[in-house]
Amino acid sequence: MRHSLIILFIGMLFAGCATETEQPNIIYILADDLGYKELGSYGQEIIRTPHLDQLADEGMRFTQHYSGSPVCAPSRGTLLTGKHTGNAYVRDNLEMGGWGPDEPEGQLPLLDAEFTIAEMLKPMGYATGFIGKWGLGGPDSEGHPNNQGFDQFYGYLCQRVAHNYYPTHLWQNGEPDSLVGHAYFAAHQKIDESLDTIEEYYDRFAAEHYAPDLMLESALDFVDANKDNPFFLVFATPVPHLALQVPLESLNEYPDSMDTEHFLGGSYLPHPRPHAAYAAMITRMDRDIGTLLSRLEELGLDDNTVVMFSSDNGTTYSRGVDASYFNSVGTLRGLKGSVFEGGVRVPMIAKWPGKIKAGSTTDHVSAFWDVMPTIAAITGAEAPSAIDGTSFLPALQGENQEPGEPLYWEYHAFGGMQGVRMGDWKGVRLEIRRQDDAPLQLFNLAIDEDETTDVADQHPEIVREIRAIMDSRQTSEIESWNFARNAKYQ
Repeated sequence: MRHSLIILFIGMLFAGCATETEQPNIIYILADDLGYKELGSYGQEIIRTPHLDQLADEGMRFTQHYSGSPVCAPSRGTLLTGKHTGNAYVRDNLEMGGWGPDEPEGQLPLLDAEFTIAEMLKPMGYATGFIGKWGLGGPDSEGHPNNQGFDQFYGYLCQRVAHNYYPTHLWQNGEPDSLVGHAYFAAHQKIDESLDTIEEYYDRFAAEHYAPDLMLESALDFVDANKDNPFFLVFATPVPHLALQVPLESLNEYPDSMDTEHFLGGSYLPHPRPHAAYAAMITRMDRDIGTLLSRLEELGLDDNTVVMFSSDNGTTYSRGVDASYFNSVGTLRGLKGSVFEGGVRVPMIAKWPGKIKAGSTTDHVSAFWDVMPTIAAITGAEAPSAIDGTSFLPALQGENQEPGEPLYWEYHAFGGMQGVRMGDWKGVRLEIRRQDDAPLQLFNLAIDEDETTDVADQHPEIVREIRAIMDSRQTSEIESWNFARNAKYQ
């Protein structure tokens, strides 16, 4: 009898430990080109984002979080691999095909040798899914999500195809999901201002299936299918990246008075109500995120799921989006494509009931490459040693966390540029390929968050230190990523 009681006690003890150490689910939601101040919880006054604002009320809002790059593909690469763009393989949007319907799809593929968050979590028993826009390798490439640790993929493999929210197809793992009735049309067109009524416009530039709707459906299916085991889901919505396309019922949630002139297109598709369309795209994205979060509650998964939300870079500079109208990045300098604050500082919200204090904020300085070691710390997984990130789990738990290593960015378009954040100091070099020794601009973000006043002449010792960081970080053996003056960039 005594022996039986001991066995029973030991069994109860281990059952209790298993409950205490139950592996949390991880959902990382990534918006596309969403600016630092385009959510209500970050000061937005025109665009309605009630569900993401509620997420901030229930979790933690980061005030100094940074994307991995000022453009899409390399930012996603840094997120998944924990490497900043000085060590990453993908450092720009390098295209593997052209713009026609028969061109090969995809951007520079992520190498098979790269190790992703999904590959880190799979040995821990996690089901892994990526839904949305990928941009790190096309069909049959080593960069395909199924070759990078993801069990399930649905969405756009190619960023160029993602310029149309009514494409002819999306991808379900390795097979195209043809969207019946969707005829191909170029995603970059210009029209005569008087050509279309709103109804005629939608007849011309819309179809039955809005891609984000299909992605939401796939995300819900993934959560349903894996409700009984730990899962890691990246929900990488293409919103609000251009083109301006949103179903009419969402557009009509915003008044006609928002727009006084049409966007005639050219760089992307035209739209007769560009301000309303942009706002409606974000509000519909917010609604979809609310639906996904509600599903967690319905399944009883909310308390054991870590949810993070961010954006891959700042608001776009492209015509069709009016960043000044929406105050998209506030007074921060720069937009997408820039290593100034407006191009790389992004919203970041994290929720983990019982672990992250509701309604809290942190000014801890962090970046995309810190997400991998943070998820490792949360789940007990082993992060690779050869990464650049530092876990921000202490900050999530409300602790005063010391800053990690200086943040580093490099970007190879527009003549090449580098950025470093070291404490409150920010150093920027521009047009590196076009000058023998591009000067370093220096800003003190503690008193000049908007990077208006270059104080490099006043602090030569800080300039030397930041320049040394830039020189040591730029270590690629890939010729395309050579910053030498007039080096061929292809």
